Amino acid sequence: MSRTRNRWRTGLTATALLTATALLPAPAHAEPVADYAITVDPDATGPAIADTMYGVFFEDINRAADGGLYAELVQNRSFEYSTADNAGYTPLTSWSADGAAEVLNDAGRLGERNRNYLSLGAGSAVTNSGYNTGIRVEAGKRYDFSVWARAASGTTLTVSLRDAAGSLAGARQVAVRGDWRKYTATFTASRTSSRGRLTVAATRAAALDMVSLFPRDTYKNQPGGLRRDLAEKIEALRPGFVRFPGGCIVNTGSMEDYSEASGWQRKRAYQWKDTVGPVEQRATNANFWGYNQSYGLGYYEYFRFAEDVGAMPLPVVPALVTGCGQNRATDDEALLRRHIQDTLDLIEFANGPVTSEWGGLRARMGHPRPFGLTHLGVGNEENLPDAYFERFRKFRTAIEAEHPEITLVSKSGPDDTGTTFDRLWQLNRADGVDMVDEHYYNSPQWFLQNNDRYDSYDRQGPKVFLGEYASQGNAWKNALAEAAFMTGLERNADVVELASYAPLLANEDYVQWRPDMIWFNNRASWGSANYEVQKLFMNNTGDRVVPSTATTTPDVSGPISGAIGLSTWATSAAYDDVRVTAADGAELFRDDFSGDASRWTHGGTGAWTVQSGELVQTDAAAENTLITAGDPAWHDYDLHVRATKKSGNEGFLVAFGVKDTGNYYWWNLGGWNNTSSAVEQAVDGGKSTLISKPGSIETGRAYDIDVKVRGRQVTLYLDGREWGSFTDDKPAEPFRQVVTEDEATGDLIVKVVNAQSAAARTAVDLGGARVAPRARVTTLAAAPDETNTETDTPVTPVTSTFDGVADRFTYTFPANSVTFLRIGRR
Repeated sequence: MSRTRNRWRTGLTATALLTATALLPAPAHAEPVADYAITVDPDATGPAIADTMYGVFFEDINRAADGGLYAELVQNRSFEYSTADNAGYTPLTSWSADGAAEVLNDAGRLGERNRNYLSLGAGSAVTNSGYNTGIRVEAGKRYDFSVWARAASGTTLTVSLRDAAGSLAGARQVAVRGDWRKYTATFTASRTSSRGRLTVAATRAAALDMVSLFPRDTYKNQPGGLRRDLAEKIEALRPGFVRFPGGCIVNTGSMEDYSEASGWQRKRAYQWKDTVGPVEQRATNANFWGYNQSYGLGYYEYFRFAEDVGAMPLPVVPALVTGCGQNRATDDEALLRRHIQDTLDLIEFANGPVTSEWGGLRARMGHPRPFGLTHLGVGNEENLPDAYFERFRKFRTAIEAEHPEITLVSKSGPDDTGTTFDRLWQLNRADGVDMVDEHYYNSPQWFLQNNDRYDSYDRQGPKVFLGEYASQGNAWKNALAEAAFMTGLERNADVVELASYAPLLANEDYVQWRPDMIWFNNRASWGSANYEVQKLFMNNTGDRVVPSTATTTPDVSGPISGAIGLSTWATSAAYDDVRVTAADGAELFRDDFSGDASRWTHGGTGAWTVQSGELVQTDAAAENTLITAGDPAWHDYDLHVRATKKSGNEGFLVAFGVKDTGNYYWWNLGGWNNTSSAVEQAVDGGKSTLISKPGSIETGRAYDIDVKVRGRQVTLYLDGREWGSFTDDKPAEPFRQVVTEDEATGDLIVKVVNAQSAAARTAVDLGGARVAPRARVTTLAAAPDETNTETDTPVTPVTSTFDGVADRFTYTFPANSVTFLRIGRR
């Protein structure tokens, strides 16, 4: 296989090449091998890499907090679940009653912001089923029970832990004495079970709230703390920062507080003051992702966790412009001033002296020392750039006046390109913002194509915080593509100062978003293939980039080719007058639906039928209803479609370059709840956005849609006017590298990603550096579709040594691999 460049320094003889290659183990059978060269310039000075470059982003999605990192074993411990959280919830969700049990919301409650409590009748009992399959206990370990109770003196609560096979620990009895008071007990599990149930029975009528069970064995052994295995997996990453708490939970819902004045609103943006102080006094809230947030894991716990893992805290506050499909700006100036003051109070909570109001609260919660807050984000993924930036300026003015030491992080919207992205970057640059947060979730191909994304960014700023990114899957091929992209992040460390994969955690039984870095259930946790890549990079970052170059793989892509398709997403739409014409004017395809739809192949969901000379998708709830027609070999053609939205949430999708149901382009008109239109490319099922603009589709109006495909350039027309164009000609380079230096040890760290099915035999030229002959090697390698699970982890690091290091040497990087060579200096 030829390469575009295979330069090798003069003086390396064939004998030397043979000797270096012979040091590698011989494969058991012949495998394809490609030739590359890496040239390092140890005398040149590359950008410094901050200790905080790689971090983690924690958002309460996929039950990452309650039922996840927060170690509470009782679900709905305060009887606050509501249809506001989830249409299927009641105040007794996760509880079953034996006898009289009623949830009340009246003046007898435990506290003003803890609105509900349980009224349990005499001789009655309630049982909690926990998360996943039940309450997990392990033989010999201790579990701390607590409850707030109110009952007449002489009332006894009997607390027991059981599963279907019988008792899991000796029952405990608690004597209740009068008004609301907290009672505690401790269990020692007699055997291991993942299906436990906690039962509380009362001899006389009693009021209960905050029914809780925690393992004694928490992270750092902190009472009421964090689940050890999850916290330790995050700690093992050695993150430089922890971004929290979101995410969409920060910039969605009402911006009002939780009070009588606001009507005790249950769908609010995450606001830090709701989440501090004693847990029984904290607010509750609906989570944007469809469940309840207890706020047992709140701002104090986030700050403590960041400190415990040695990371910089990076909280995010609402900007009073919603996103994530809601896209509303709050125009209440008094409310905006309150949120700005709340943000100033947050800085005081983190850094203020114990004599201050909020620093005093921090001290009373157990942490008199300041947390050392230096960075703070305003907003998340706002689609209204001017409205967002108007409010960001007001936050910035107020915070800089009182705390010029704080770095404020602005936003660039929800995508890597498009009108919103461009406008926000224009505003950020014009105002001299310190740092801008970028988010994108794209296909593996996009990540392979865009290693050079930050090469052309302005070195003078603003700096980039890549706050969320992932390649839409947890297979090894996804992690490989992300690893290739990360070499570009490090090479541009003078632009990209912070970066975090997202999301961080997913409970396998409560998933709203894929992919995720760490997976878990109630009994185990495991790192994904993506986790292993992140861990390898985060534990071997280095302090400075050593400039290097590598040969590349030739571009073998031809013209965009493929069939055509029609689709909808949560919408009913009608299509008519479909024509495909070759560049020379020859007709390739025509369908006016005067007959049936037999020329179309239905590969998705939905209900397609011909009605009155139109092809109609009638199911307004169905998603991804793709049907296709034509020849996958078509190229250089014009596609015309007439489309009409009948009903539903979005617009319509017109596909071209269709190879199969996982590989195509489509023009998504009126997507994202009918707020934006974009061209997306799907590669092996993973989509990335090539061009996007705001806009909506009207119901009942017929639109003429034309797509002109020439080579790898596509021009799109809406009602006869050019809407946009793009050229998809970037090669998906599978061979990427970066070299860094560890200043503490002097090691050169050569990091190579080989994201192809052929091994990469590589001539490495260290540019005259005096190096030790032995390198420590860490390799991640697997088949592209392998994924890590609870019981099988095919993607796991393998360590070894390589004794053939010299100024110039050859190393063969395995197919589909990430390899780090740590080379000592002499």
